[in-house]
Amino acid sequence: MIKRTVEISREAVHLGLRHKQLTFKRDGEIVHSIPCEEIGMVVVDHPGTTYTHAALRHLAESNAAVVICGVNHLPAAILLPIADHSEVVWRLQEQIAAPKPVCKRLWRQIVCAKIDAQAAVLPDSCGGRQRLKALISHVKSGDTSNVEARAAKIYWQYWYPEVEFRRDPDRGGLNAQLNYGYAVLRAAIARAIVSAGLTPAIGLHHRNRANPFCLADDLIEPFRPMVDERVRELHRQGYDSLSQECKGELLKLLTQQTTLGGEKGPWMVQLHRMLGSLVRCLRKEQTALEIPVPCE
Repeated sequence: MIKRTVEISREAVHLGLRHKQLTFKRDGEIVHSIPCEEIGMVVVDHPGTTYTHAALRHLAESNAAVVICGVNHLPAAILLPIADHSEVVWRLQEQIAAPKPVCKRLWRQIVCAKIDAQAAVLPDSCGGRQRLKALISHVKSGDTSNVEARAAKIYWQYWYPEVEFRRDPDRGGLNAQLNYGYAVLRAAIARAIVSAGLTPAIGLHHRNRANPFCLADDLIEPFRPMVDERVRELHRQGYDSLSQECKGELLKLLTQQTTLGGEKGPWMVQLHRMLGSLVRCLRKEQTALEIPVPCE
């Protein structure tokens, strides 16, 4: 079953629980309800929203993530369930004990997949596309020569030639739209990581003692171009700011059709197959990480 993404931004509501359903109250009256088991993520972007303990608890028990947005409308906090997985301790030990060569090989695969995805987003006639394709063969284990950064420089140069754009996470407009899209995917990946019995804090490449989502930041890389393409499309349609309508369109990325191993499915569903593949790689049961790619 495809899990639903619920966004709260238009009006303040009170979230409660009734008969295992998340209820939405305004002025003391229930105006809507959704079974918690159908929810994959709740994105709260209205400062007047209130919650009951029971609602948050049951969302966690239903394996749903709750994303709290800040005054800039970007995710500021993520509430994730504690993994209810029979092998959670073993998998944590496997994560910690993962040999460096395995992590470096997986990071190479992730970087190659990202550059390939970046090339796919650029126009066929674009000179940057072939330049990116040529870089893939130069990515070494662990990307020790930092080909990822070289690819990024080429990619952003050709990404949206019709407008004057510079990637700056602290700016608004297109940058704010990109930030929001990345943050939504990051939250979904963190949820899938926990569901797989892994911890998002222990990464393959990213290592920061202050970052509890290092693994999510590793695994999001091949999917950033998916956000980039959607943001560019929305901007061409007239979405020039991070409006409520724009956020709604970006949330649709969670259900975008992707292919993995010859099978089609929503991106958020395919994530669980990708995490299963990662577990097998950490156990040395397979060498290649399975990464979903957007359907053409």
